[in-house]
Amino acid sequence: MKLINYALQTQIETLSETKSQKFFKSYIQQILEDDSKPYYQKADYVGLSLNELKNKIDYLSTNIKELQALKQKLNESLEIAKVLTADVLIKNGVDRVDGNIISSLTLTKESTTIKKKITIKDENAVMGLGFVKFSVDEEAISKALEEESSKDLKELNKYIKIENIKTTNPAKVKINTKRAVNNTSITTDEILQLKQAS
Repeated sequence: MKLINYALQTQIETLSETKSQKFFKSYIQQILEDDSKPYYQKADYVGLSLNELKNKIDYLSTNIKELQALKQKLNESLEIAKVLTADVLIKNGVDRVDGNIISSLTLTKESTTIKKKITIKDENAVMGLGFVKFSVDEEAISKALEEESSKDLKELNKYIKIENIKTTNPAKVKINTKRAVNNTSITTDEILQLKQAS
């Protein structure tokens, strides 16, 4: 990516539906009417200015994808680190560690969520009962199962299979910050040093 923009490229980058576009049109007109430059240089200048903006957009798109992938990877790493730290604390019988800059490290409780997984055994029969969008309406089936008073429920049960999917969210370490007005000014004189095993 070029670090210095063409003057025309800068003009293009400031264009907006809500701003006046007269100056830009006038600028293009001046370029085209400039007799000191051959026609091909004018074409190159306009074309390269437009291309540079497209290159910048492509460059940003690539960076956004890479940043999103990095963000996802770092989020995964952070969650793993929290779970592993909690595991170590639990195994050592510790449920809280107070800090100097941070208030403390505490543990969240392990929790379990159960979500229904619906497997459609006969799509046409289920759609015939009215649970349909352009395909089987699983949302409507879930609602009907929750209500349990639905008249079609008995009939529906013949065509679907219901499984409970159990998800366990492991305990994680939680960082509790102090409620100080200016947390950034707090410094710590002590550095945790791990003794090397001899």
